[in-house]
Amino acid sequence: SIFVYLGRKCRWVNCIVAKKLCKLEMQRTDLASENSFTAKMFTFQFFNLFASIIYIAFFLGRINGYPGNYVKIARKWRLEECHPSGCITNLVLQMAVIMVLKQVVGTTTEYVYTYLKYEMNKYQNRFSNDNVDEVTRHWIKNYNLADVNSYSLFEEFLKMAIQYSFTTIFVAAFPLAPLLAFLNNLLEIRLDAKKMILHLKRPIPRKAKDIGIWFEILEVIGVLAVIGNGLVISFTSDFIPRQVYLYTSGPCRHPNHIKINCMTGYVNNSLSVYHLKHFEKSINHFKGSKFLNYSITHCRILLFASSILQLGLSL
Repeated sequence: SIFVYLGRKCRWVNCIVAKKLCKLEMQRTDLASENSFTAKMFTFQFFNLFASIIYIAFFLGRINGYPGNYVKIARKWRLEECHPSGCITNLVLQMAVIMVLKQVVGTTTEYVYTYLKYEMNKYQNRFSNDNVDEVTRHWIKNYNLADVNSYSLFEEFLKMAIQYSFTTIFVAAFPLAPLLAFLNNLLEIRLDAKKMILHLKRPIPRKAKDIGIWFEILEVIGVLAVIGNGLVISFTSDFIPRQVYLYTSGPCRHPNHIKINCMTGYVNNSLSVYHLKHFEKSINHFKGSKFLNYSITHCRILLFASSILQLGLSL
């Protein structure tokens, strides 16, 4: 929950920065200023929420180096590795945590905040209903409703755009994202209806031709979804290496193969052999030999070696 709280703090900071930038731009019309603010807020929120996902999907485990030449922070701490089953597992867990935690906490917090604000106004004016007629009591009740923020509708559009991004850009890694978004929206529709009818003052109507710049933002998300899912399938998952092994090195590459699992031997094929004589001198790798009572000369690592002489690897 601390990360959700920090995310909300970052949203307030992003709002302040976006307003400052819009003032520096000095747009000629209110519509242009509003569109500029919307684009900036969505961009800030997008990178704020997707930075960790992009890192896990495309950088985690790929910039760590290799045995004998690991990349270290301050020459002491190694970078985080992917899960043994692949980086796709880390990506699925990150998506699941963000989708569930962000939506549940965000929806609950939004409703509770409005309800508490309404109850506070009601408590402060609790003595104003004495000795008044029914019509005046109804007016006082409407007066005690919480004020509608000028950015309320903007916040709803922004939330839906971010949710649409989660359910499309990395859906290849987490197919349950649309289902979780659907369940969340079913709950949020009822909570928003109750909030708008019972706890908020009526908003002032405003004419609009369409949803404005949000339509262009959704189009951009659609393009990013095609690119993002293609990159996830190509680089994050092992779909392409498995297909290459299936048709080039696997037991089923021959037309007259025997009845056997076509992926037999894939794991062994994806591992490289690293000879311990090339390991870092600062690490004592003979402890394992003493513990197992036999000599260890090499280890297996998940890596497709491109230069055997450079890395000290053999396939």
